[in-house]
Amino acid sequence: MTDDDTLRRARGAAQRHTAAVRDMERFVEGFAGTPDAAALAEYAALLAREEATLADRQELLAALALEAPSVEP
Repeated sequence: MTDDDTLRRARGAAQRHTAAVRDMERFVEGFAGTPDAAALAEYAALLAREEATLADRQELLAALALEAPSVEP
C-alpha cells in the first residue's frame, strides 16, 4: 500500500470517527437522564463504534508516522 493509499484511508477513518462522535453527541443530547434497556444497548453500540473508529484512525495515522507518545499528563 502506498502512502497515498494510506493517507486516503486515514482521511476516511477520520471522517468515520467524526461521524461516530457526532452520533454519540446526538444520543447524549436526546438522553432523558434515566437509562432503560434500549438506551443502555444504544449507548453500548455507539461507544463500541466510537472506540473502533478511533483505533482504526490511529492505526492508519501511525502507518504514516503520525504518533504521539502520550497525551495524558
